[in-house]
Amino acid sequence: MPIERVAVLGLGYVGLPSAAVFARSGLKVIGVDIDAEAVRIINEGRAHIVEPGLDELLNDVVGKGALRATTTVEPADIFVIAVPTPFKEGNRPDLRFVESATRMIAPVLSKGNVVILESTSPVGATEQVGDWLREMRPDLAIPEPDGRAGDVHLAYCPERILPGKVIEELVRNDRVIGGITPQCSEAAVGFYRHAVEGACHVTNARTAELCKLSENSFRDVNIAFANELSIVADKVGVDVRELIALANRHPRVNILNPGPGVGGHCIAVDPWFIVDSAPDEARLIRTAREVNDAKPHWVVDQVIAAAKAFERPMVACMGLAYKPNVDDLRESPSVEVAKLLAVHDDIEVIACEPFIEELPASLRDRGVILADAGSAIERADILLFLTSHDQFRSLSLDRIGSKVVFDTCGLLPSLKRA
Repeated sequence: MPIERVAVLGLGYVGLPSAAVFARSGLKVIGVDIDAEAVRIINEGRAHIVEPGLDELLNDVVGKGALRATTTVEPADIFVIAVPTPFKEGNRPDLRFVESATRMIAPVLSKGNVVILESTSPVGATEQVGDWLREMRPDLAIPEPDGRAGDVHLAYCPERILPGKVIEELVRNDRVIGGITPQCSEAAVGFYRHAVEGACHVTNARTAELCKLSENSFRDVNIAFANELSIVADKVGVDVRELIALANRHPRVNILNPGPGVGGHCIAVDPWFIVDSAPDEARLIRTAREVNDAKPHWVVDQVIAAAKAFERPMVACMGLAYKPNVDDLRESPSVEVAKLLAVHDDIEVIACEPFIEELPASLRDRGVILADAGSAIERADILLFLTSHDQFRSLSLDRIGSKVVFDTCGLLPSLKRA
């Protein structure tokens, strides 16, 4: 099928780089987002998020007219839905953004179009997209899970990217593509072949959905082991990082590094989608989520215990992003730690996050102040390293001096004397 135009709905951490990569491959791309300011910035050839190489790529494809951003959906051959899928109360999947995107697409959908859901979603979400399309477009035959073909194609293809390497991994990583029917899978593969060099592995939509959730749940379970081990090691007076380094000398052991918790839109969220689908069966996955969600509270307890030695100490939270060298605060345990500390009237909290210019309202409203690394270190009584940004690795131990230090992210061993 010839492809003349692609519409990408959702221009965030996945959608915007994807739109730019599709445009670079020679396709005409329309990026759609409800954030008018983000649309304006993109149409200037700039990114409203931090991702290495993205500004340069956008400047190129926007300048050539290959990519244009808008707040309204226009007719296209391919529609890619890459909107957020958060969870709501009770850790239940929230598909309101997927539904909204689907309802935006429906009026301009025509025979032969391909609709691809990329948003990380609970099992059955792609079928739900089909149900919404049937509701809005009874004049079109929507493909059925029983194999009945339709006038349009519907498939699921989750992203598999690492922030900081998104541009490269969108092209090189393998993709799992699950169509509602085999014909839907074939149509989606034909689209991705324009830009993806990795292998395209074909399956059905439900398997592809659970595959994405399983990948991130695997990571979450393994991180939970490391985080729980760090709490055990602290209780029995053992250096957990030395312990892990020694244990990993075993040829079949590879324990991950602990941290202040787990963040990001994927690993901190996706396992709950599995638990929601099979609450009685997903016992280990649920427990891992509970362990990782509890870790920020444990970190705060350690800091509060140390704060009792001061009259009204200043605690510097060094790093708020959920991982190093990005500006992504989504579900960040570092933000949660700062929030939990800020509710204590006898503690002042200052935050250092070099990749943002303004604190989120959830911290500003609690009186947290944003400062650079130098000011944060100078003013703090207690230093709490939460994210191992490269910028922090240039700090000297002499500058830290005799301040009380908590290192939740393994940063201190990389620091040297001036």
